[in-house]
Amino acid sequence: MTRKFLGDRLLVATHNKGKLNEIAEILAPFGVNIVGAGDMDLPEPDETEDTFVGNARIKAHAAAKATGLPALSDDSGICIDALNGAPGVYTADWAETPNGRDFMMAMTRANGEITALGPDAPRTAQFRCTLVIAWPDGHDEVFEGVMPGSLVWPIRGEHGFGYDPMFQPDGYDVTCAELDPVEKNKISHRGRAVAAFLAGCFG
Repeated sequence: MTRKFLGDRLLVATHNKGKLNEIAEILAPFGVNIVGAGDMDLPEPDETEDTFVGNARIKAHAAAKATGLPALSDDSGICIDALNGAPGVYTADWAETPNGRDFMMAMTRANGEITALGPDAPRTAQFRCTLVIAWPDGHDEVFEGVMPGSLVWPIRGEHGFGYDPMFQPDGYDVTCAELDPVEKNKISHRGRAVAAFLAGCFG
């Protein structure tokens, strides 16, 4: 049986303000005080696994152990069918530069690699999110969400972050960066994973 979350303070084990804000907005109705790993000056642990769930577990357990708080972590990324699922767990790595993350560079790389495969290469992809909540006693629960779609070029939209400007969800004619953030949260991979988390730990 899924362990319920009974506290009033939840640590979100991320230094990514975009992720933190999305999760805080979704959890707002539950009256939970959200604090980010960056706010607690926690170091970012090395993500040494090659799966979303493996890396999410590393981050959640490290944060819970360091603070004594239940910790929710997210490992997510975009999996491009034509590139055999890449960048996947390396989604953020594709954007790394000596001066921080450059997602325009990452999106350009993704589009370039698909284009290089020829005009018949599929442009389908999925955003995937795995959430892990870990308690200080070592227990954890895992929740997953997927948003299927396709990649467009040139990019469109001003909202969102990461690869959102090139990702058009199935059933929509706009990109995630053109969607209102509230609408995006309803259908996003993270929104779906958080919904599963809410049903499991708050339901």
